[in-house]
Amino acid sequence: MRAITVRDRDAGVAGLSLSDMPYPHAAENDVIVQVHAAGFTPGELDWPATWADRAGRDRTPSVPGHELSGVVVELGYGTTGLTVGQRVFGLTDWARNGSLAEYAAVEARNLAPLPADVDHVMAAALPISGLTAWQALFDHARLTAGRSVLIHGAAGGVGSIAVQLAREAGARVIGTGRAADRDTALALGAETFVDLQADRLEDVGEVDVVLDVIGGEILDRSAALVRAGGTLVTIAAPPTVRPKDGRAVFFVVEPDRAQLTGLAQRLRDGRLKPIVGAVRPLSEVPAAFARDKRTPGKTIIQVSAAADGPGGAL
Repeated sequence: MRAITVRDRDAGVAGLSLSDMPYPHAAENDVIVQVHAAGFTPGELDWPATWADRAGRDRTPSVPGHELSGVVVELGYGTTGLTVGQRVFGLTDWARNGSLAEYAAVEARNLAPLPADVDHVMAAALPISGLTAWQALFDHARLTAGRSVLIHGAAGGVGSIAVQLAREAGARVIGTGRAADRDTALALGAETFVDLQADRLEDVGEVDVVLDVIGGEILDRSAALVRAGGTLVTIAAPPTVRPKDGRAVFFVVEPDRAQLTGLAQRLRDGRLKPIVGAVRPLSEVPAAFARDKRTPGKTIIQVSAAADGPGGAL
């Protein structure tokens, strides 16, 4: 099968190449997914799990990418809950070969059924951003109707989903970002917008929840905005400045079938829309990784345009 691989940690994006790889093995409780569309995180070449397995052993050549949408073509021993021919989407394991390949082995519990009328490209844009936003707002910050939430990077992958989920939950949403992001954030449901390059963040006043995806100085300054009993949630780095009378949470997103199912239903109903930018073929992954960070929307890799169902060349 064809796959994008990385072999040299020091080479960075230049080390990405389209290669022939063995068809994956379905371990116990795995499924093999024929990948139709895949997503990736530009910074994942810096993640330790890209280069080593959970025991710390070198696992190169490795296949990056951890978001996928496709069709189940094989079940591993003991796998239940999914069937061959079923449309699915979700996350691959951080320390195993990922989604930028024609086929991927995935733990069945990391996947959710994908409704027949939901496009693979849109579904592939949801797993990391959607689960991160959901878990930040509801699992960690316990956001409820009537509360206020400040969402940094409100037009980005995580932020744009978080704005929509928070708005649907009945929260008052304040978005931040660059000036060019204002119209997008407001259209998604933010009530007000803060230009981080021109406006004073502190003028926002106190809020119940801050969701940070930026880190650094913005994360540090955000701690003072959390009112008593509130929560600062970040995926950027463990916070060094904490709210005076609130909680600070740093977390890494986890697969969750029930949450994926909820996201898919919202996408199907038109209540949620990920911002997809370029859609590129597998051969253009190196260029996609190296794209300008200011390119709007999430880049999705169209791996296979075949009809749904098992089969296809290995």
